[in-house]
Amino acid sequence: MTSQSIGESGRQMDSPARAGVRSDLTSLLGPLLELDTNSGGPLQGVRVLDLSRIVAAPFATMALGELGATVIKVERAGIGDDCRAWGPPFLEGESAYFLSVNRNKRGMTIDFATEEGRSVVRQLALEWADVIVENFKDGTLEGWGLDLADLRRSNPRLVTASVRGYPDGDSRPGYDFITQASSGLMSLNGPVDGEFYKVGIPISDLSSGLYLLSGILAALWHREQTGSGQHVSVSLWESQVSLLVNANQAYLASGQAPRRMGNAHPQVAPYEVYRTKDAPVAIAGGNQAQFARIAESLGHPEWVEEPAFASNADRVAHRTELLARIEAVLATRERDDVLAMLTAAGVPCGPLRTVDEVLNSPEAEASGIVTSVTHELLGEVPVVRLPWRFSDTPAEPRFGPPTLGQDTDAILSALAEAGVHAGRRSGSERDGASVPDAEHRT
Repeated sequence: MTSQSIGESGRQMDSPARAGVRSDLTSLLGPLLELDTNSGGPLQGVRVLDLSRIVAAPFATMALGELGATVIKVERAGIGDDCRAWGPPFLEGESAYFLSVNRNKRGMTIDFATEEGRSVVRQLALEWADVIVENFKDGTLEGWGLDLADLRRSNPRLVTASVRGYPDGDSRPGYDFITQASSGLMSLNGPVDGEFYKVGIPISDLSSGLYLLSGILAALWHREQTGSGQHVSVSLWESQVSLLVNANQAYLASGQAPRRMGNAHPQVAPYEVYRTKDAPVAIAGGNQAQFARIAESLGHPEWVEEPAFASNADRVAHRTELLARIEAVLATRERDDVLAMLTAAGVPCGPLRTVDEVLNSPEAEASGIVTSVTHELLGEVPVVRLPWRFSDTPAEPRFGPPTLGQDTDAILSALAEAGVHAGRRSGSERDGASVPDAEHRT
């Protein structure tokens, strides 16, 4: 059977036949995917075909893998994920950025410009995958004959998922930095009288990746109830706007645009960074009892009775005066002593840390959030695990990101043995120059 005939017959293939092919592929891919099929995670047995790159969607598929799903990442031959070139730093030529969002995945390359390459994607979608994730520019997959709606018609149980830059109808490519600017996020960051600042990590990418992850999980649950897959789509812009929760509602309630507050909270006081004798601390008095404990700890229990500080709304209105009083007391005390005192009193507080301090902190050691995975070229690579803790089904980093095309031969061999003769050169020989415009969405 040729790859073309398989692609043409897929729509008519009945469920028993499809189940047989899926079983064959699962068995033939068994040695390659042993770590996946024995993951023990809550998503063990879920199969994900990852056509995405950059940050947002790869973060979602990495999370699916950390939850136990089997993930095959497909990259363009000779080019790979754009993120592979992002650096420094690099570890022996491997981008640290790429390593951060692509563990728990098997990797293959294909040439989307050839029918042989497209046939590989088509057959994995129709006969193996439960979920397909992509973030190509609008029209790219359709131009390759890989329209997601067509694939779902051929495999009604398939869940497809896309990340876009903007809502439906707006085909502009999405970039985290531009989204932070255009969503209103940057207008809330930075000094009160200074320039707008972006968040220091790609928060718009990551938030849309988390929304995509939750959407995929919801669609899989719906499929379990109905037997039918569906399409899930999120955009960077909508994801980021939705996260401006209290800022959005403050404007909708008052008609006034929220302004930058530096490190202060617009609706709560005391709730900001305060200077001590040697280093700043973050202190949060989120309710009346906590404010009373702060005042008591600082030796001024009478503050609670003053009209200017009697309620949270009063303290917000007199924030500047409250800040001055707190810092006047803290100016005579060192940071660590202040933290110990407030912690003992049950007041939320913490130091201002750099990333290296965080990853070497007592909390990091106690939680085991820094762990390691094995990479084919680099050996043991330290990574930061995702935060889930399950009582019965582990969710943990299991193996490192793939090198470019690492598992191509093994996957093509399994497809060939299952009767899908996609061609041994579907992704290993070309440089990708003839690939259509595939500018990423995110």
